[in-house]
Amino acid sequence: MEKDRKFQTKAIHGTYKAEDFLGSLTPPLFQTSTYVFETAQQGENRFNGSEEGMIYSRLGNPTVQLLEERIAMLEGGEQGLAFGSGMAAVSAVLLHYVKAGSHILCSKGIYGCTFGLLNWLEEKFNVTFELSDMSSKEEIQEKITEKTACIFLETPINPTMEIIDLKTVVKAAKKFNVPVIVDNTFCSPYLQRPLESGCDIVLHSATKYIGGHGDVVGGLVVGKKEVINDIGMHVRKDIGAIMSPFDAWLLMRGLKTLPIRMEQHCKNAAKIAGKLQKHPKIDQVIYPSLFTGKQAKIVQSQMDKPGGVISFTIPGGKADAQTLLNHLTLIKVAVSLGDAETLIQHPATMTHSIVPEAERLKMGITDNLIRLSVGLEAWQDIWEDLEQALDKL
Repeated sequence: MEKDRKFQTKAIHGTYKAEDFLGSLTPPLFQTSTYVFETAQQGENRFNGSEEGMIYSRLGNPTVQLLEERIAMLEGGEQGLAFGSGMAAVSAVLLHYVKAGSHILCSKGIYGCTFGLLNWLEEKFNVTFELSDMSSKEEIQEKITEKTACIFLETPINPTMEIIDLKTVVKAAKKFNVPVIVDNTFCSPYLQRPLESGCDIVLHSATKYIGGHGDVVGGLVVGKKEVINDIGMHVRKDIGAIMSPFDAWLLMRGLKTLPIRMEQHCKNAAKIAGKLQKHPKIDQVIYPSLFTGKQAKIVQSQMDKPGGVISFTIPGGKADAQTLLNHLTLIKVAVSLGDAETLIQHPATMTHSIVPEAERLKMGITDNLIRLSVGLEAWQDIWEDLEQALDKL
């Protein structure tokens, strides 16, 4: 019966059983670094894997484990794994798949720090990477080589909001037995579940929509049990990029309201996107519900709703973008997304400033591109602030 429950119910209850924790309605916080063994033999058995149980909180913690179980349930995967940040999750997954000399095929646009990590892997270990439009099965397969260790992509892409057809990528990858990794941060599992399209790994910066309140940093990964166990025991354990129990507790609290928050983010974003479209000082509005043709069909097939992030361009360049941001009063200039507060940032000089200009422009990140994470305030107040700032241009 539990597997048939709706997303909203799973987000609140998950696999948690209050009777297993002294009847506590809220999952308890296990703020401990280590665990006591009943006997020396039990300690030996837990270390050699013949007996399940807690050993040390770098290897596992009951509060963190509850979060891992809940995100796996919501994404439709076998097992989850929690990390200290979204980039820790990205790093762990890539390190699991690559070795010196490997090749990674990536979506044309990726988060700036992911780009920085890929550059670092190339400089240090000759792990090459290539950006792809991923517009067709043939285009993807042409770029897969015998050294391709994995395909890594974002959809929607940060910050250009381009959409990639996950089923097309999976079809191309399966022929060569190449795993597909999807950064699902912009959607959360409420709007998109890449594992349902056949992808192998889904990951999140849980700092964003999953946390939802701008008070926690974390990363989450979901996939097949065998792969996730391997990442946990051979990457997370030895590198140590773990999530604290309190952060896991905060993220479980965030998950309980994820569905209602995402509904409101989407409603507000749709209103603001429509208003921006009609404003004379806006060149282009990039938001999934406004797409047409092939991109619109992909959105309809793999996203339940268009999300809470809008990108748009204005006439001019960096100075004009900064003028707009500097005249906002309600909307906060900040680089995260998915918070209750509406946040705005300039990708070219902020989140993607690490990307060389030539590469940045190939990604579509121009000096007049602005990214807006629409919050939970009254949409009328958000628009009033945007409108008065646009009037200053």
